[in-house]
Amino acid sequence: MPGAADGLQQLHDSITGWFAETARDLPWRDPSCSPWGVLVSEIMLQQTPVVRVLPVWHEWLERWPTPAGLAGEPAGEAVRAWGRLGYPRRALRLHAAAAAIVSEHAGKVPDTYPELLALPGVGSYTAAAVAAFAYGRRETVVDTNIRRVQARLVAGSALPAPALTAAEMRLAASLLPDDDATSVRWNAAVMELGALVCTARVPKCPACPVKDSCAWLAAGEPPPSYVPKGQAWHGTDRQVRGAVVAVLRLAEAPVPAEMFHHAPADLGFAPEGIGVPLAALHRLNPPPEQLERSLAGLLADGLAELHDGGYRLPA
Repeated sequence: MPGAADGLQQLHDSITGWFAETARDLPWRDPSCSPWGVLVSEIMLQQTPVVRVLPVWHEWLERWPTPAGLAGEPAGEAVRAWGRLGYPRRALRLHAAAAAIVSEHAGKVPDTYPELLALPGVGSYTAAAVAAFAYGRRETVVDTNIRRVQARLVAGSALPAPALTAAEMRLAASLLPDDDATSVRWNAAVMELGALVCTARVPKCPACPVKDSCAWLAAGEPPPSYVPKGQAWHGTDRQVRGAVVAVLRLAEAPVPAEMFHHAPADLGFAPEGIGVPLAALHRLNPPPEQLERSLAGLLADGLAELHDGGYRLPA
Protein backbone atom coordinates (compact mmCIF):
# COMPACT_ATOMS: atom_id res chain seq x y z
CA MET A 1 0.00 0.00 0.00
CA PRO A 2 1.75 3.22 -1.10
CA GLY A 3 2.10 5.72 1.73
CA ALA A 4 3.25 8.84 -0.08
CA ALA A 5 0.79 11.44 -1.33
CA ASP A 6 1.29 10.40 -4.94
CA GLY A 7 0.67 6.79 -4.00
CA LEU A 8 -2.56 7.70 -2.24
CA GLN A 9 -3.66 9.69 -5.25
CA GLN A 10 -2.95 6.67 -7.45
CA LEU A 11 -5.03 4.53 -5.12
CA HIS A 12 -7.91 7.00 -5.33
CA ASP A 13 -7.69 7.15 -9.11
CA SER A 14 -7.53 3.36 -9.50
CA ILE A 15 -10.54 2.57 -7.33
CA THR A 16 -12.76 5.49 -8.39
CA GLY A 17 -11.86 4.83 -12.04
CA TRP A 18 -12.86 1.19 -11.64
CA PHE A 19 -16.11 2.31 -10.01
CA ALA A 20 -16.91 4.67 -12.87
CA GLU A 21 -16.70 1.77 -15.33
CA THR A 22 -18.30 -1.06 -13.36
CA ALA A 23 -20.66 0.38 -10.72
CA ARG A 24 -24.12 -1.12 -10.53
CA ASP A 25 -26.96 1.08 -11.74
CA LEU A 26 -28.88 1.45 -8.48
CA PRO A 27 -31.79 3.90 -8.14
CA TRP A 28 -30.54 5.48 -4.92
CA ARG A 29 -27.32 6.39 -6.74
CA ASP A 30 -29.22 8.37 -9.37
CA PRO A 31 -28.62 12.12 -8.94
CA SER A 32 -32.39 12.61 -9.07
CA CYS A 33 -32.94 10.39 -6.01
CA SER A 34 -34.19 12.39 -3.06
CA PRO A 35 -32.37 12.41 0.30
CA TRP A 36 -35.39 10.54 1.66
CA GLY A 37 -34.85 7.83 -0.96
CA VAL A 38 -31.21 7.57 0.10
CA LEU A 39 -32.15 7.29 3.77
CA VAL A 40 -34.73 4.57 3.03
CA SER A 41 -32.14 2.63 1.00
CA GLU A 42 -29.52 2.83 3.74
CA ILE A 43 -31.91 1.49 6.38
CA MET A 44 -33.16 -1.29 4.09
CA LEU A 45 -29.67 -2.33 3.01
CA GLN A 46 -28.54 -3.06 6.56
CA GLN A 47 -27.88 -6.82 6.63
CA THR A 48 -30.00 -7.29 3.50
CA PRO A 49 -28.77 -7.93 -0.08
CA VAL A 50 -29.45 -5.38 -2.82
CA VAL A 51 -31.50 -7.84 -4.86
CA ARG A 52 -34.04 -8.18 -2.04
CA VAL A 53 -34.11 -4.48 -1.27
CA LEU A 54 -34.73 -3.19 -4.80
CA PRO A 55 -38.42 -4.15 -5.24
CA VAL A 56 -39.39 -3.12 -1.71
CA TRP A 57 -37.52 0.20 -2.03
CA HIS A 58 -39.42 1.00 -5.23
CA GLU A 59 -42.73 0.13 -3.56
CA TRP A 60 -41.96 2.32 -0.56
CA LEU A 61 -40.91 5.34 -2.60
CA GLU A 62 -44.00 5.00 -4.78
CA ARG A 63 -46.26 4.82 -1.75
CA TRP A 64 -44.34 7.23 0.48
CA PRO A 65 -42.28 9.59 -1.68
CA THR A 66 -41.73 11.90 1.30
CA PRO A 67 -41.18 11.44 5.03
CA ALA A 68 -44.54 13.12 5.67
CA GLY A 69 -46.32 10.40 3.73
CA LEU A 70 -44.92 7.65 5.92
CA ALA A 71 -45.29 9.64 9.14
CA GLY A 72 -48.96 10.17 8.36
CA GLU A 73 -49.73 6.45 8.48
CA PRO A 74 -49.72 4.02 11.44
CA ALA A 75 -46.41 2.40 12.31
CA GLY A 76 -48.00 -0.96 11.55
CA GLU A 77 -48.29 -0.01 7.89
CA ALA A 78 -44.51 0.40 7.77
CA VAL A 79 -44.12 -3.11 9.18
CA ARG A 80 -46.70 -4.46 6.73
CA ALA A 81 -44.94 -2.87 3.75
CA TRP A 82 -41.54 -4.09 4.97
CA GLY A 83 -42.40 -7.46 3.51
CA ARG A 84 -39.76 -10.15 3.92
CA LEU A 85 -36.72 -7.90 4.28
CA GLY A 86 -36.11 -9.21 7.80
CA TYR A 87 -35.29 -7.34 11.00
CA PRO A 88 -38.67 -5.52 10.90
CA ARG A 89 -37.71 -3.23 13.76
CA ARG A 90 -35.95 -1.27 11.04
CA ALA A 91 -39.40 -0.42 9.66
CA LEU A 92 -40.44 0.99 13.03
CA ARG A 93 -37.23 3.01 13.26
CA LEU A 94 -37.74 4.39 9.77
CA HIS A 95 -41.30 5.36 10.68
CA ALA A 96 -40.03 7.09 13.84
CA ALA A 97 -37.34 8.88 11.83
CA ALA A 98 -39.96 10.08 9.35
CA ALA A 99 -42.06 11.45 12.20
CA ALA A 100 -39.05 13.27 13.63
CA ILE A 101 -38.15 14.69 10.21
CA VAL A 102 -41.67 16.08 9.92
CA SER A 103 -41.89 17.47 13.46
CA GLU A 104 -38.33 18.76 13.83
CA HIS A 105 -37.13 19.49 10.29
CA ALA A 106 -40.27 20.64 8.46
CA GLY A 107 -40.39 17.41 6.47
CA LYS A 108 -36.86 17.73 5.01
CA VAL A 109 -34.22 15.11 5.69
CA PRO A 110 -31.47 16.98 7.59
CA ASP A 111 -28.21 17.47 5.75
CA THR A 112 -25.57 17.33 8.48
CA TYR A 113 -24.09 14.37 10.31
CA PRO A 114 -25.08 15.54 13.84
CA GLU A 115 -28.70 16.21 12.83
CA LEU A 116 -28.96 12.89 11.02
CA LEU A 117 -27.43 11.04 13.97
CA ALA A 118 -30.09 12.55 16.24
CA LEU A 119 -32.90 10.90 14.25
CA PRO A 120 -34.46 7.80 15.86
CA GLY A 121 -32.83 4.60 14.68
CA VAL A 122 -30.02 6.34 12.76
CA GLY A 123 -26.54 5.26 13.80
CA SER A 124 -23.13 6.64 12.95
CA TYR A 125 -22.76 4.69 9.71
CA THR A 126 -26.19 5.68 8.37
CA ALA A 127 -25.75 9.32 9.35
CA ALA A 128 -22.40 9.49 7.54
CA ALA A 129 -23.72 7.63 4.49
CA VAL A 130 -26.77 9.87 4.05
CA ALA A 131 -24.71 13.03 4.58
CA ALA A 132 -22.27 11.81 1.93
CA PHE A 133 -24.51 10.17 -0.66
CA ALA A 134 -27.54 12.46 -0.38
CA TYR A 135 -25.81 15.78 0.25
CA GLY A 136 -22.24 15.36 -1.00
CA ARG A 137 -20.65 15.87 2.41
CA ARG A 138 -17.12 14.73 3.15
CA GLU A 139 -17.77 12.05 5.76
CA THR A 140 -15.94 8.91 6.80
CA VAL A 141 -18.29 6.12 5.75
CA VAL A 142 -17.33 2.68 7.06
CA ASP A 143 -19.49 -0.38 6.44
CA THR A 144 -18.62 -4.08 6.41
CA ASN A 145 -17.44 -3.98 2.79
CA ILE A 146 -15.17 -0.99 3.35
CA ARG A 147 -13.74 -2.58 6.49
CA ARG A 148 -12.87 -5.75 4.54
CA VAL A 149 -11.16 -3.84 1.71
CA GLN A 150 -9.13 -1.83 4.22
CA ALA A 151 -8.16 -4.96 6.16
CA ARG A 152 -6.78 -6.70 3.09
CA LEU A 153 -5.40 -3.75 1.18
CA VAL A 154 -3.64 -2.01 4.05
CA ALA A 155 -3.39 -4.33 7.06
CA GLY A 156 -2.80 -7.56 5.15
CA SER A 157 -5.53 -9.35 7.08
CA ALA A 158 -8.05 -11.72 5.49
CA LEU A 159 -10.91 -10.16 7.47
CA PRO A 160 -11.40 -7.12 9.64
CA ALA A 161 -11.74 -7.42 13.41
CA PRO A 162 -15.04 -8.94 14.58
CA ALA A 163 -16.20 -5.48 15.74
CA LEU A 164 -15.43 -2.02 14.37
CA THR A 165 -12.38 -0.47 16.04
CA ALA A 166 -11.19 3.09 16.50
CA ALA A 167 -8.09 2.19 14.50
CA GLU A 168 -10.25 1.23 11.51
CA MET A 169 -12.06 4.56 11.68
CA ARG A 170 -8.75 6.42 11.81
CA LEU A 171 -7.47 4.45 8.83
CA ALA A 172 -10.63 5.20 6.84
CA ALA A 173 -10.31 8.89 7.69
CA SER A 174 -6.66 8.91 6.57
CA LEU A 175 -7.58 7.39 3.21
CA LEU A 176 -10.44 9.80 2.52
CA PRO A 177 -9.79 12.28 -0.32
CA ASP A 178 -9.68 15.92 0.69
CA ASP A 179 -12.34 17.39 -1.58
CA ASP A 180 -16.03 16.68 -1.05
CA ALA A 181 -16.94 15.30 -4.48
CA THR A 182 -14.03 12.87 -4.67
CA SER A 183 -14.59 11.72 -1.10
CA VAL A 184 -18.19 10.79 -1.93
CA ARG A 185 -17.08 8.82 -4.99
CA TRP A 186 -14.34 7.16 -2.96
CA ASN A 187 -16.73 5.99 -0.25
CA ALA A 188 -19.12 4.55 -2.82
CA ALA A 189 -16.29 2.99 -4.84
CA VAL A 190 -14.59 1.21 -1.94
CA MET A 191 -17.97 -0.06 -0.75
CA GLU A 192 -18.70 -1.40 -4.23
CA LEU A 193 -15.27 -3.00 -4.46
CA GLY A 194 -15.96 -4.90 -1.27
CA ALA A 195 -19.43 -5.93 -2.42
CA LEU A 196 -18.46 -7.16 -5.88
CA VAL A 197 -14.75 -8.06 -5.89
CA CYS A 198 -13.18 -8.12 -2.43
CA THR A 199 -15.90 -10.40 -1.10
CA ALA A 200 -15.74 -12.24 2.20
CA ARG A 201 -15.64 -15.85 1.05
CA VAL A 202 -14.26 -15.97 -2.50
CA PRO A 203 -12.58 -12.69 -3.43
CA LYS A 204 -12.12 -12.08 -7.15
CA CYS A 205 -8.57 -10.83 -6.84
CA PRO A 206 -7.68 -10.95 -10.58
CA ALA A 207 -10.43 -8.38 -11.21
CA CYS A 208 -9.27 -6.02 -8.45
CA PRO A 209 -8.00 -2.64 -9.68
CA VAL A 210 -5.49 -2.37 -6.80
CA LYS A 211 -4.29 -5.97 -6.53
CA ASP A 212 -0.69 -4.87 -7.05
CA SER A 213 -0.91 -2.73 -3.90
CA CYS A 214 -2.73 -5.30 -1.74
CA ALA A 215 -0.89 -6.20 1.46
CA TRP A 216 -2.93 -9.38 1.87
CA LEU A 217 -1.97 -10.69 -1.57
CA ALA A 218 1.65 -9.68 -1.00
CA ALA A 219 1.64 -11.68 2.25
CA GLY A 220 0.44 -14.81 0.44
CA GLU A 221 -3.23 -14.58 1.35
CA PRO A 222 -2.94 -15.64 5.01
CA PRO A 223 -6.14 -17.20 6.43
CA PRO A 224 -8.39 -15.33 8.85
CA SER A 225 -7.36 -15.22 12.50
CA TYR A 226 -10.88 -16.24 13.50
CA VAL A 227 -13.85 -18.08 12.00
CA PRO A 228 -16.80 -15.76 11.39
CA LYS A 229 -19.95 -17.00 13.08
CA GLY A 230 -23.01 -16.90 10.87
CA GLN A 231 -26.30 -16.02 12.46
CA ALA A 232 -28.45 -19.05 13.18
CA TRP A 233 -31.98 -19.03 11.81
CA HIS A 234 -33.75 -22.41 11.81
CA GLY A 235 -35.34 -23.15 15.15
CA THR A 236 -34.53 -19.74 16.63
CA ASP A 237 -36.82 -17.17 18.20
CA ARG A 238 -36.03 -14.95 15.21
CA GLN A 239 -37.54 -17.49 12.85
CA VAL A 240 -40.68 -17.82 14.97
CA ARG A 241 -41.02 -14.05 15.35
CA GLY A 242 -40.73 -13.65 11.60
CA ALA A 243 -43.43 -16.26 11.05
CA VAL A 244 -45.75 -14.47 13.50
CA VAL A 245 -45.16 -11.09 11.84
CA ALA A 246 -45.96 -12.68 8.47
CA VAL A 247 -49.36 -13.65 9.89
CA LEU A 248 -50.00 -10.18 11.29
CA ARG A 249 -49.07 -8.53 8.01
CA LEU A 250 -51.96 -10.27 6.25
CA ALA A 251 -54.45 -10.07 9.11
CA GLU A 252 -57.34 -7.63 8.73
CA ALA A 253 -58.40 -8.08 12.38
CA PRO A 254 -56.62 -8.96 15.63
CA VAL A 255 -55.45 -12.57 15.62
CA PRO A 256 -56.42 -14.58 18.75
CA ALA A 257 -53.52 -16.17 20.59
CA GLU A 258 -54.95 -19.67 20.17
CA MET A 259 -54.61 -19.38 16.39
CA PHE A 260 -50.84 -19.14 16.83
CA HIS A 261 -50.74 -22.07 19.25
CA HIS A 262 -53.09 -24.52 17.57
CA ALA A 263 -53.33 -25.44 13.89
CA PRO A 264 -56.88 -25.39 12.50
CA ALA A 265 -58.55 -28.61 11.45
CA ASP A 266 -57.54 -29.97 8.06
CA LEU A 267 -60.51 -29.24 5.82
CA GLY A 268 -59.02 -30.96 2.81
CA PHE A 269 -58.05 -27.90 0.81
CA ALA A 270 -55.11 -25.54 0.74
CA PRO A 271 -55.21 -22.56 3.10
CA GLU A 272 -55.58 -19.06 1.72
CA GLY A 273 -55.21 -15.54 3.05
CA ILE A 274 -54.03 -15.52 6.67
CA GLY A 275 -54.11 -19.32 6.61
CA VAL A 276 -51.00 -19.46 4.44
CA PRO A 277 -48.56 -17.83 6.91
CA LEU A 278 -50.38 -19.54 9.81
CA ALA A 279 -49.74 -22.91 8.19
CA ALA A 280 -46.08 -21.97 7.75
CA LEU A 281 -45.86 -21.05 11.43
CA HIS A 282 -47.47 -24.31 12.53
CA ARG A 283 -45.09 -26.32 10.33
CA LEU A 284 -42.25 -24.92 12.43
CA ASN A 285 -43.89 -26.60 15.44
CA PRO A 286 -42.29 -24.23 17.96
CA PRO A 287 -42.48 -25.25 21.63
CA PRO A 288 -45.23 -23.35 23.49
CA GLU A 289 -42.70 -21.50 25.62
CA GLN A 290 -40.79 -20.33 22.53
CA LEU A 291 -43.97 -19.09 20.89
CA GLU A 292 -44.96 -17.23 24.06
CA ARG A 293 -41.48 -15.74 24.30
CA SER A 294 -41.61 -14.64 20.67
CA LEU A 295 -45.04 -13.04 21.06
CA ALA A 296 -43.92 -11.26 24.23
CA GLY A 297 -40.81 -10.03 22.45
CA LEU A 298 -42.84 -8.61 19.57
CA LEU A 299 -45.02 -6.74 22.05
CA ALA A 300 -41.98 -5.41 23.90
CA ASP A 301 -40.35 -4.26 20.67
CA GLY A 302 -43.48 -2.47 19.48
CA LEU A 303 -43.89 -4.75 16.48
CA ALA A 304 -47.25 -6.01 17.73
CA GLU A 305 -49.92 -4.92 20.16
CA LEU A 306 -52.88 -6.51 21.92
CA HIS A 307 -56.32 -5.35 20.84
CA ASP A 308 -59.71 -6.92 21.49
CA GLY A 309 -58.06 -10.02 22.84
CA GLY A 310 -55.83 -10.61 19.84
CA TYR A 311 -52.53 -9.56 18.29
CA ARG A 312 -52.18 -7.01 15.50
CA LEU A 313 -49.58 -4.74 13.99
CA PRO A 314 -49.11 -1.44 15.84
CA ALA A 315 -51.70 1.22 15.06
